Amino acid sequence: MSQSRPPVINYEGSDYQQSFWEQGNRLYEDQVEAVALRRLLPTAGRLLLEIGAGAGRNTPRYAGFERVVLLDYSLTQLLQAAQRLGRTSRYTYVAADAYRLPFVDGLFDAATMIRTLHHMADPLLSLRQTRRVLQPGGTFILEYANKQNVKAILRYLLRRQSWSPFSPEAVEFAELNFDFHPRAVRDWLAQAGFGLERSLTVSHFRVGLLKRIVPLRLLVGMDALAQLTGDWWQLSPSVFTRSRAAGETPQAAAEAFFCCPMCRHAPLTEQPEALACSGCGRVWAMREGIYDFRNPI
Repeated sequence: MSQSRPPVINYEGSDYQQSFWEQGNRLYEDQVEAVALRRLLPTAGRLLLEIGAGAGRNTPRYAGFERVVLLDYSLTQLLQAAQRLGRTSRYTYVAADAYRLPFVDGLFDAATMIRTLHHMADPLLSLRQTRRVLQPGGTFILEYANKQNVKAILRYLLRRQSWSPFSPEAVEFAELNFDFHPRAVRDWLAQAGFGLERSLTVSHFRVGLLKRIVPLRLLVGMDALAQLTGDWWQLSPSVFTRSRAAGETPQAAAEAFFCCPMCRHAPLTEQPEALACSGCGRVWAMREGIYDFRNPI
């Protein structure tokens, strides 16, 4: 594998869970995302990979899976997740980036990537990595930030913004924060080896005034109905998709799990508080119960 990779956003030391979700008046967004996940996720499964797990906000929603691997680039976010969820055999915590997943091919029967793709400078590469670690027929739930939303369209028509919401290229509205066109995302999914099954449009009423004056239960109910139009058009700020891993690709052997993210050698050799790669000689640390594949020691 190439030694270079795109830049990675890092929430190390951030209070994102508390400041953005718990204190940021985003209960509406959280609940409508829960509705979308209930509609798209399989009711049961063996092993799920949560890419961009953060502090584990969505992890309890994967209750139908026997095991969940939480992957995030930030060690401190994963420590918050472990504090929230506990240190049980059901959860495995992995610090790594989505461009170099440290897992053998065909390991997972499902994966999610929620509020994560919008940080990807090379979204196709991250989707290809996700497809690599999924079994044939595996379920992939992807959420992305939609540039073709109603607010952006109105601003463009009123000449309040220079970029077109109708063009396929991504918009970087802040450093490593991108909005994507639905057509571009559909193309990337196909190129990465996924077959798109369903789309849901989410957070239609993400407006401060509405969230203040409309009861939360009513607002969530209205959004739940509007989500069902997602296969016809995508005009909301957030879009959820369900895809299947297409094609006949390798499936992981019974005991296989980690591989070296740099050279993909497997298996890795267990050492005290570390995993060693006999293929390239790199050693990857375990820190406070979290496998750290960001930089070798």
